[in-house]
Amino acid sequence: MANEKITLAHGAGGKMSAALMHDVILPAFDNPVLDVLHDGAKLATSGRLAFTTDSYVVRPLFFAGGNIGKIAVCGTVNDLAMTGAVPRYLSCGLILEEGFPIEELSRIVRTMRETADAAGVAIVTGDTKVVEHGKADGIFINTAGVGELIAGIDIAPQNVRPGMKVLLSGCIGDHAAAILAGRHGLEIPESLTSDCAPLAGLTQAVLAAAPHTAVLRDPTRGGVAAVLNEIAAAAQVGVLIDEDALPIRDAVRGICDMLGFDPLDLANEGKCIAFVPAAEADAALAAMRAHPCGKDACIIGETTEEAPGQVGLRTALGGIRIVDLPLGSLVPRIC
Repeated sequence: MANEKITLAHGAGGKMSAALMHDVILPAFDNPVLDVLHDGAKLATSGRLAFTTDSYVVRPLFFAGGNIGKIAVCGTVNDLAMTGAVPRYLSCGLILEEGFPIEELSRIVRTMRETADAAGVAIVTGDTKVVEHGKADGIFINTAGVGELIAGIDIAPQNVRPGMKVLLSGCIGDHAAAILAGRHGLEIPESLTSDCAPLAGLTQAVLAAAPHTAVLRDPTRGGVAAVLNEIAAAAQVGVLIDEDALPIRDAVRGICDMLGFDPLDLANEGKCIAFVPAAEADAALAAMRAHPCGKDACIIGETTEEAPGQVGLRTALGGIRIVDLPLGSLVPRIC
């Protein structure tokens, strides 16, 4: 099937649909729950559940550090992880454009399987549709996920109180920089790739070390600035972060300087922000740094009683500037 293309017949429910399913998609996701091939999956779970869904339209489809399939799995796994859940099962909905190379589809679904295996989840149900040439952009993916909430953990922005520490699991802006480089042909160091990664292992380690963590968030679209503003508004606390504490790679700073972006506004796909009681902050930081996805973790600020609902940045010169919620999408189709 190396040189074959997606045709409308692949989405018609007949022999070609079956061939695509059995030759390309099912081998990539093979597991006992999916192999039943019913309209839905019967899930073996206990306790309280978390559920999420998201759609992925990133351009370009392949970029340094990943592809649309990796983001689709990581994004949904991470959304579950940020609720304080252990991710268990995913669905996968594919919208394919007529003419899309089957070899590229194979690469994408193989990456999804590899990423799902690394995250400890199974892709157990899904759907595939094909639209006419020119009616999509190659491939769009929807994933939904189910996870089991960890007993005794209560994650909600409203739990944030003044005096908490704000932790960040690593360097910001890497994903957006990799997408921009791929989209516009910018030269970047080989070491700068998308940070796209599943974070459930990291969040579980943090929650074990700091069980009174108030909230976890992954700073995707809108970046760190959006997450901090949303939490400050929901909890009605002030958030004050230190410019010198922010981990930003020189290559990302360079792209931001060239294009006029603020690194705080750039999307990430493998980072976690945690609001943790001061007494548990050191333990949470150590847990982050012990995980491969958190080796550059740091404390970037704290919550305050002053300026409820606002985010401030203490600059290197000692002044404070307001960090606003980004007005719109700086980099469209980032995920």
